[in-house]
Amino acid sequence: MKRSKKETRGGAAKQTLAVEMRGDAWEIVHPRCARRRREDIEEIADMLASGEIDIAKDELVWLLSECPDFLEAHVQLGAIAMESDDLRLARGHFGRAYELSLRALEAAGNPGPLPYALRGNESFWEASKGLLYCLVQTGRRPMALDAWKRLQPLDPSDPLGIAQIVGTLKKT
Repeated sequence: MKRSKKETRGGAAKQTLAVEMRGDAWEIVHPRCARRRREDIEEIADMLASGEIDIAKDELVWLLSECPDFLEAHVQLGAIAMESDDLRLARGHFGRAYELSLRALEAAGNPGPLPYALRGNESFWEASKGLLYCLVQTGRRPMALDAWKRLQPLDPSDPLGIAQIVGTLKKT
């Protein structure tokens, strides 16, 4: 991974998530620091595919140190933790991505819909699915149901099957 001198000295500006209207729906706009690191995520996917889990984790942690609102890095770390059966750590990473996204939505007045079909929203929905899975698996089903009530109106089509994870197919 290529790192500039400015990045290695911690000079990256703090940037946060936002949401913007795209046609008749809303999309999460990821901070510039995350958009600039698309290649890094691709390299990390290659590392994971070749079994270099520890190196991939180190790189993801570095990415988050430079860009704390990098949802995809949180999702990747959550997925790695789930693979290791560390649901507590997975819940932490998925939950952080979920919280960051909700903050951006709240700052924009809680708009909707926020469909998974828009590229900028994918990491949010993947984090939400992982979070709800972890909550259900660790006996926090009421918390999962509360989160699902918040999520479901944002994309009623539920393309990731989150309702099944929560244990209810009832659309409220």
